[in-house]
Amino acid sequence: MNFYSIRDLRSETKNICEKVRQNGEVVITNNGKPSVLMLDISEDNFEEIIRSIRQAKAMIAFNSMKAIAATNGYMTDSEIEEEIKAARSERREQY
Repeated sequence: MNFYSIRDLRSETKNICEKVRQNGEVVITNNGKPSVLMLDISEDNFEEIIRSIRQAKAMIAFNSMKAIAATNGYMTDSEIEEEIKAARSERREQY
């Protein structure tokens, strides 16, 4: 996997895009940290790739929330119901 800085992206856009086509992916860094993932896609697989990326991001978020819940303790069914009621009540007040 190739890594390039945002500065590289500004000055070498064409070369970086060619690397994406050759290798399938490139990581763009900001202050030395991964910030953007560039992927080689085609019109034929665009929707499938977007769907897969969104699913992966949702799974990462779910696993993170699950780990936080395990650390902080799980809510009981009645606590969940109270949270839902409060959110619905708050929503009604807004409209």
